[in-house]
Amino acid sequence: MITKSSVRILTFVVITLFSLHLLSAQDNDPTMLTFERIFSGEFNASTFTFNKWLGDGEYYTNLEPGGYAMNVVRYNTLTNERSVLVNGDNLIPEGSEDPLSYNDYSWSNDGQIMLMFTNTRRVWRTNTKGDYYIYNLQTDRMRQIGKGRPASSLMFAKFSPDDRQIAYASGGNLFVENVETGEQRQLTEDGNGDVFNGTFDWVYEEEFACRDGFRWSPDGRYLAFWQVDASKIRDFLMINNIDSTYSYTIPVQYPKVGEAPSKVRVGVVDLKNGQTRWLQIPIGDDWPYLPRMNWLEDSGKILVQQLNRKQNSNRLWLCDPADGSTRNVYTESDACWVDVTHPDPTMSWDMTDPHVLDGGKAILWTSEKDGWRHFYRLSMKDGSDQLLTKGDYDIARMYLVDEASQSIYFNASLDNPTQRYLYSLPLKGSDQPQRLTPADQPGLHQYDIAPNGRYAIHTWSNLNTAPTVEMISLPDHKRLRVLVDNSNVQQLYDQLKRSKAEFFKITTEDSVEMDGYIRKPWNFDPSKKYPVLFYVYGEPWGQTATDSWDGQLFHELMAQKGYLVITMDNRGTPALKGREWRKSLYRKIGIVNSRDQAMATKEILKWPYVDANRIAVWGWSGGGSMTLNLLFRYPDLYGTGVSVAPVADQLLYDNVYQERYMGVPWENKQDFIDGSPITHAHKLEGNLMLVHGTGDDNVHYQNSEALIDVLISEGKQFSMMAYPNRSHSIYEGRGTRPHLYRLIMNYITQNTPPGGRAAGKTSKP
Repeated sequence: MITKSSVRILTFVVITLFSLHLLSAQDNDPTMLTFERIFSGEFNASTFTFNKWLGDGEYYTNLEPGGYAMNVVRYNTLTNERSVLVNGDNLIPEGSEDPLSYNDYSWSNDGQIMLMFTNTRRVWRTNTKGDYYIYNLQTDRMRQIGKGRPASSLMFAKFSPDDRQIAYASGGNLFVENVETGEQRQLTEDGNGDVFNGTFDWVYEEEFACRDGFRWSPDGRYLAFWQVDASKIRDFLMINNIDSTYSYTIPVQYPKVGEAPSKVRVGVVDLKNGQTRWLQIPIGDDWPYLPRMNWLEDSGKILVQQLNRKQNSNRLWLCDPADGSTRNVYTESDACWVDVTHPDPTMSWDMTDPHVLDGGKAILWTSEKDGWRHFYRLSMKDGSDQLLTKGDYDIARMYLVDEASQSIYFNASLDNPTQRYLYSLPLKGSDQPQRLTPADQPGLHQYDIAPNGRYAIHTWSNLNTAPTVEMISLPDHKRLRVLVDNSNVQQLYDQLKRSKAEFFKITTEDSVEMDGYIRKPWNFDPSKKYPVLFYVYGEPWGQTATDSWDGQLFHELMAQKGYLVITMDNRGTPALKGREWRKSLYRKIGIVNSRDQAMATKEILKWPYVDANRIAVWGWSGGGSMTLNLLFRYPDLYGTGVSVAPVADQLLYDNVYQERYMGVPWENKQDFIDGSPITHAHKLEGNLMLVHGTGDDNVHYQNSEALIDVLISEGKQFSMMAYPNRSHSIYEGRGTRPHLYRLIMNYITQNTPPGGRAAGKTSKP
């Protein structure tokens, strides 16, 4: 007998099985994204890594799978002729049975000795400590460099110009080692946990991109190096609660806003007698920073750049290594700040030195003093300069000065700040640079140009086109061959139900024109109203609206779920829009940039398909700060926000970054207070999720705890997730990244429901 109860049970089973079938079918649907798919790796675009130019660039090497280990393969750049240069199976260290596994490699100047970096350890953001081995192609001999030193303690090993010696840092001191005999020689004695010879402290690495802290002279006689004395820098204590029964602290030498920086000086070791001479650069509280130093080739002189505390003046010192004498040859000043390095999506996070011209008689200098970032020929004799690039456009990156053709190769974009292209210019200067990138390849282009200027490894993508890597000839920009073809990734993206991302410009009521792009739901219906998810950054170290492949599957997933996903660049971001654009937020971080975003949002709310009652925003680091400022300052616009690793109080961040853009607190402390989200936390009305790693050595977890304390005192409800021992990037530990992004997705979808709705319906969550 079939009862009513059994019918209900049967009905439930049928519905459940049907639902599971639908879910299974959706999981296998190549047109739809799932949370699991975005972390599966199937959409990862390939890159061209571990390639090294040999000599002047007629050949290059790369790593390719061999037997049990990676082989080093040499290619003729023009013909693509291939030969195995080093059989990885033969790279067996003494006392081992297995081939060496290494993380990176470099070549001696004559291309006959390979230097391998292995057993690496992380120092702050990157793995810069490890062990080094050399392999001689002529003798087929391999041995360890720095044998006897503590394991994984060597840093930045590099050959002397004649390839007879290798210098490296270890334990805070500098060493040189004879390549043939292995004889080691210690050059400095005072390195310890507070004094670093040839390397840097935390803030120099983070804010000046300073890691490798020593340089061979062109003749190999001298070794110039930075010495950093961080003994007076106070330790910030991070707490590890999970790796032992009793918690313990992790000290980080970290100079907060207003605190004095490390003492830094430049020494020169004469390798003939082992004596160190200190360059006579006047260093004091007002002029503490030495962020750049390079040899001026045939002149035998050293050029050192010195920044004042406010970082709005840069002195260039011409230094004689023989007697340590110095001469201030030029000073660059700005009413706001001067850059020794500037962020750009085509730049790697490395130290960049000015290119030396005429054997050291001049340098190629970059300045914004005419309102745009341009090249100047700067004389080392009298400091006179000659403007080489003219016009209302910015240089994004300098690649190479080709002495043979007397040309400069550089990246710029003369009419679209979201893109980057390769240009050339006569070294004597010109009113109009020549674009070398083909006109039919809109987007963002990056180049690794051979030393001879005849070839380049060219990477190109745009917002809707996966990266292609090719070998080209220059200056004709002719494709010689494709090195990486991501057409398989492109096909996967093209299979998805998605609307192609679209760029737009929007002008605010303050007459500020901003660039942005939008991802719409695949089934977008302009007669309906949709929620918006804004992704923000908005500070001087990031431009989000660039015409490049971002691989942001999370944003694609949110668009498929029914969100308009938008990012925009406000004033103060490093867009190629001139000095005025970039420096308009001086002493106004948190104020100008958040207003630009909010006023642009007001214009977007006028779009007929935008639901003004469903507006969410999220960001990380500076974007986390921006998210807080938008929620607190403009509660009438933003209903939901997820703030990851934010600077809640600008006085809690490091001195180099925050003082560069905000001034020094003993002159204008109120500006720091006014721009900090924590000051405005009492205005919170919407939904806030605060996320932070407790092991963040960059933006300390202290920021979030300070904000939490204020929110509690103000009676404001919010959500919070702390990731134990995770750093600023919140990636350490199994399952961390999927957990984080699922958290963000769930919070946004729960508080700002997705999907298009009929125009007449209200949608306030």
